[in-house]
Order: sequence, then structure tokens, then C-alpha cells
Amino acid sequence: MSNVRGLISTEMRNTEDVVMSIKSDSRHLYLQVIDRIKRDIETGVYKEKQKLPSEFELAKQLGVSRATLREALRVLEEENIIIRRHGVGTFVNARPLFTSGIEQLSSVTDMIRQAGRKPGTIFLSSSIQQPTEDDMRRFQCRPDENLLLIERVRTADGEPVVYCLDKILCKYLPKGISYEQESLFENLHNQTHRDIAYAVARIVPLGYHEKVSPILQCDPETALLVLKQMHFDKNDEPIFYSVNYFRSDKFSFHVMRKRFSF
Repeated sequence: MSNVRGLISTEMRNTEDVVMSIKSDSRHLYLQVIDRIKRDIETGVYKEKQKLPSEFELAKQLGVSRATLREALRVLEEENIIIRRHGVGTFVNARPLFTSGIEQLSSVTDMIRQAGRKPGTIFLSSSIQQPTEDDMRRFQCRPDENLLLIERVRTADGEPVVYCLDKILCKYLPKGISYEQESLFENLHNQTHRDIAYAVARIVPLGYHEKVSPILQCDPETALLVLKQMHFDKNDEPIFYSVNYFRSDKFSFHVMRKRFSF
């Protein structure tokens, strides 16, 4: 009985410490709750894929209203730190294995290697196509300049993590795609000695995709990050266009923004 009383007393003191630390902070309550939950995840109080306490229990532990807690959870969900499963509960999201600055142009192969994983490729299809109106605008090409469409799945240690669609003018890959070289950058360099200098990119968040999500073996709740890029060489010539679907539980992207001095 004394042991039970001791455990209850310890839990009450811990709860009081949390409430005191939050109430002594002058920032908006929901921001304090966000920081507290993030800290609990970092310190291992809540582990990856672990279910969080119910809203009632968590609000009580933190000494805040359920409205304040819901606002904090909404932000944490937007930051991909937690995931809510309707009718099941709220879970800690798995930490991404691969991270990259969006301002840094790296191939998927390099990103996987930098994370200490072995890159692999599953080639799904390749075909020759006539350019659409959008293609002619992107590539600044004529209607009779054909494009090579390549459909692949990129893997890390055998696990599918990225679905790739690449379009490239056939004249830049006269021998077609080399299956031994997984990076399209390397294929280009080896066949035509062209190197990609930069890309214009756009990121689009996407929920469940009927075709891509099953290919990447995603849970229904796992979102996708779609990276659309037009790649150029040093002469500003458009070389290839890619649409890559990244698993958001495996990849994260960030950007470094600098303030210009006036």
C-alpha cells in the first residue's frame, strides 16, 4: 500500500511540475504545450508510433483546456510530428530517415547514401512519347522532338521510399536509360557529358494516392510530398523534368532563408 501511495504521490508531483512550468511561461498557452510535447518526444517520454494519452488525460496533465490542447495538436500534426487516426487516437510520427535542404540539389541516390542506406531502383516502365503542350513549354522543344518517360521506384535498403516519373528529351539519352547506373544525373553525364547545374522546384503536399501510396507501401494515413522539378544545365537549357513522390514519414525538406541587408 505504501508503494502505491508513493507512486501516486510522485505522479502528482510530476503533473504539478508540468502545470507550474506552463503557467510560469508568458507565451500563448498552445505554444507552451507544443514545446512540452516536443520535449517529451525528444526525451523518450513518448516514443515513435506510440499512442498519446486521450485529449482529456493530456489536457489534465498539462493543466490546460481541451481547446488549447487541440490547437497545439493541430500545429503538431501540420509539422508532421504527430498523426491522428480517426476513431483510433493520436500517435507520434516516425522521425524521417532522410532530410535535405531544398536549396541543395541532390539526387535521390545521394540522399539515400548520405543517410547511410543502400540505394536501389525498381524500374517499372519506360516509353517514348510525343511532347504535350506543357512539355513543349517546359522543354522549349518542337512537336517532333520525342521524350523518354521513365517510371521507377527508389528503395533504401530494399524498402520503397520514392516513386519517380522522369521526362527527358531523347536526344540527351541516345542509348536510353542505363539500368546499372541508378542516378539519372550519372546517366546524363556518362552519355552526353552534360551536368545538371540547377533546378526550379515546387513542393506539393498530398494525401493518400490510389496508385502511388500502395506502391510505396504507405499506411492510409501517411502523406506524400510531391517534388516537381525542371532541371537545367549551366547554359540554362532545360534537360529533364521530374515528379518525385516522397514518403513524408521517411523524408523531410527544409530551406535556409537569408535576410538581405539594406
